[in-house]
Formats: sequence, C-alpha cells, structure tokens
Amino acid sequence: MELGTKTIEDFGIQWTKYDETDGFFGSKDLLADFIIPFNPHEFVKKRIADIGAGTGRFTLNLLEFGASHVYALEPSKAVHVLKEKTKLYANQVTIINDTGDRLPSDLRLDHAISIGVIHHIPEPLSVINAVHDALKEKGKFIIWLYGKEGSRLYLFFVSPIRKLCGVLPSAWISGVANLLNFFLYFYMKLCKIFNFLPLSKYLLEVMEKLPWKKRTIVIYDQLAPAYAKYYTYNDCVNLMKQSKFKEYNIFHRKGYSWVIIAEK
Repeated sequence: MELGTKTIEDFGIQWTKYDETDGFFGSKDLLADFIIPFNPHEFVKKRIADIGAGTGRFTLNLLEFGASHVYALEPSKAVHVLKEKTKLYANQVTIINDTGDRLPSDLRLDHAISIGVIHHIPEPLSVINAVHDALKEKGKFIIWLYGKEGSRLYLFFVSPIRKLCGVLPSAWISGVANLLNFFLYFYMKLCKIFNFLPLSKYLLEVMEKLPWKKRTIVIYDQLAPAYAKYYTYNDCVNLMKQSKFKEYNIFHRKGYSWVIIAEK
C-alpha cells in the first residue's frame, strides 16, 4: 500500500477509535495556541477551509470564533465521525471527503488552516498549491508542523518505538501509548522542577492541561501514522519556496514545532 494511502487509513482508524472533541483538547483556546501569532479574530464572518479536519474539533473551533462557513476536508473513512460532530451546523459546514490536492479551486476562501496534517503527507506541495488556488487575494494559509529543532532527544527515543508500532494492531498501539503516558506523567513532574528540560514549555503549557485519556490520544497520534516528518526550519523554507505562495513567515512555537503563515 502506498505510504500516503496507508497514513490516511491509519487516521481513519484513529479518529474512529478516539473521537473526543471535548475539554481543553477541543477548545478554541488550544487552536489559538497552535496558530500563534495569527489572530483568530480574523476568522470572524470568514469562509475558512480546515485541511485534514479529523474529528472536527478545529472545524467547531472555527465556528466558535465566528467563521461564517467552514469547508472541512477529511480524506479518511472516519468522515462519518466528522459528519456526526458537526451535524448541528450543517448549514455552516461543507464536508469534503477527499485529499487536500483535490480541494476545489473556486471556493473563494478567506483563510485556511491545517493543524498537524502537512507533516503526515509524503508529497505536500500539491496540497499547499491547491489551498493557494482556493484562497482569495490576501487570503492566508496557517500551517502547524512538527519541528525537528527542539525535538531531537525526543525523536532519539520515540523513533524506534514508532517503527515497532508500524507493525502492531491499533489495540496494541493504544497499550504502548498508555504505557508511555506513565513516563510522560513523571517527566512533566521533573519539568516543573527543572524547566530547562527538553519540551518543558510545551508539556507544562499544553499537555499538563489534558486529562489522562486526551494525553493518550496525543501519544497515539505520535505513534500510529505510517508517515510523519519532523521539519527543520530549512525544510519549511524549501517547501514554501517551491509553492505558489510568495509571501510567508515562519515561527518557532514553544521550541518544538513550526507555524507557517502564508499569504496569497
């Protein structure tokens, strides 16, 4: 099976297994944190695309921020979860069960977001260009990506576990995620004492706010997908240079990830 197709299938399993969108995990405060320094008030009365909508947690956040309409694109078979989660807003949400490179170019979007998705696409350029074509002039595409800078020690330990999980059934991956959650719990305690430890800012400002099950979902998300790339700053620059976007800025978020804000 092609790597990209396998990754989509993996997420279909994940969103069906873990469909929660409640609490801080599904809050607009967390979305706002993901896209800093973009001001989420720019979403008010705007037409937005959510690229890789998953369970719809960010789609719902966009509506909470006042978006007039959201185009929620989700390529996996878990699109039924997205439909269920957004059914009360059917007149404000258009669900597109397709890959990002097939986003219709005539949507006249004000903005688009893609949180935690582009780094799971082996060849993301066609998706980024499709979003560019669907945006109005001055429309912005906000992308959140895994970063390699600040994550090297983490990757040293987790990369072998990811390879192992690549051959395990989802139930076993859940077991591994729960086991790692114990180690994470104690590591966060250490971060409170030694705030210079790797990923301490992210763990204390985000992960510690999540209950046990939501942290397990985040860990599972790190382990299960067939493809995941951790981007360096130069990787981000090279990706955007190849795209149709001519204006973009790149920000290091909490010392471990990247936010790219590109303008058409």
